[in-house]
Amino acid sequence: MMLLAGTRPEAVKLAPLALALEARPGLRPLVVHSGQHQGMVEQALAPFEVEIDAWLDVPPRVSGTQAELVSGLLPALDAALRRYQPSAVVVQGDTTTGLAGALAAFWLGIPVVHLEAGLRTHDLASPFPEEGTRQMISRIAALHLVPTAAAGAALLAEGVPSERITLTGNTVVDAVLAVAARDLPARDPALALLEMGIAEAGEQLVLVTSHRRESWGEPLTRTLTAVRQIVDTHPRVQVLFPVHPNPAVRQQVENVLGGVARVTVTEPLEYPDLVRALRLASLVLTDSGGIQEEAPTFGTPVLVLRDTTERPEAVEAGCAWLVGTDTELITDTAARILRGEMSAAVSANPYGNGSAAALSASAIEALLGVSANSAALVSPKGTQC
Repeated sequence: MMLLAGTRPEAVKLAPLALALEARPGLRPLVVHSGQHQGMVEQALAPFEVEIDAWLDVPPRVSGTQAELVSGLLPALDAALRRYQPSAVVVQGDTTTGLAGALAAFWLGIPVVHLEAGLRTHDLASPFPEEGTRQMISRIAALHLVPTAAAGAALLAEGVPSERITLTGNTVVDAVLAVAARDLPARDPALALLEMGIAEAGEQLVLVTSHRRESWGEPLTRTLTAVRQIVDTHPRVQVLFPVHPNPAVRQQVENVLGGVARVTVTEPLEYPDLVRALRLASLVLTDSGGIQEEAPTFGTPVLVLRDTTERPEAVEAGCAWLVGTDTELITDTAARILRGEMSAAVSANPYGNGSAAALSASAIEALLGVSANSAALVSPKGTQC
């Protein structure tokens, strides 16, 4: 069966499933790179020793638009599906690669398995275009692997039959636990230096990430202003900001934070380094969905730089706070956490306990008739869902 990835978050969340499928008799995962983000998928899979089996032949992008990407992906996906004839296609989350893969498979009558299905804000403008992408994939998926009970309930409310929904937890928890257990030293020199300095001086690390399209421009400027104010008012804080590779985003960050003392701007971190930074951080500011799911494993408090989130479980569990991109709200909430007046709730990760990949593999076996096992809407033991 084909596992399709084009971005780093897809690769991280698909890697545990690829390993779980590889261990099952009768199932052979074929990992395919769509080419959406060159180099990032390979980097993300490497810590799990998962190799890419095939790359799509997609024309180089010129405009960078979604239309251009989809128009290049669909013919390449159609050719790959006809060549490999997989028994099913697994797509992850809310990416353009996921949507194109689901469409191409559906048109050929190949079952679509949607990993991390059912997340909803019910607002097509936020996050854009991810909310619409998820909803479109849900209309044609044969199997929905949902990370939480709320995600399953959202699909049931939309008319998806319960027998097509399996509650698994999120495979990103499997991934973060596996990487954290190895306790690898930092590879990025800037992170390594920060780690030594923080340990020696007793400082606090604030990790910042911002990559969503709706955050670009003025919202990002408000966030960067807040980061600058946090550094100015908290002399024991060090900021680490791995910046999105988009040149416009990097230029914005450099304009506001370039040359500011105690602010370290880096390229995107390799996944083990990101996990290490999450463990070291006293606070995270992010608009990333994955980090909202990963940080609770370490009890690291998260300020979500969005007005809405399709991952409300962390907020409800007391692990995260929605602050949007309001400069004053970000700085005030960050100050309370850094002073110890607020902290993340001490609880299990609401997105799973590390069993998501195994449960997902069992559900896929049932879909394909490889095994008699079936677990529609069964919660993984120990998972708060």
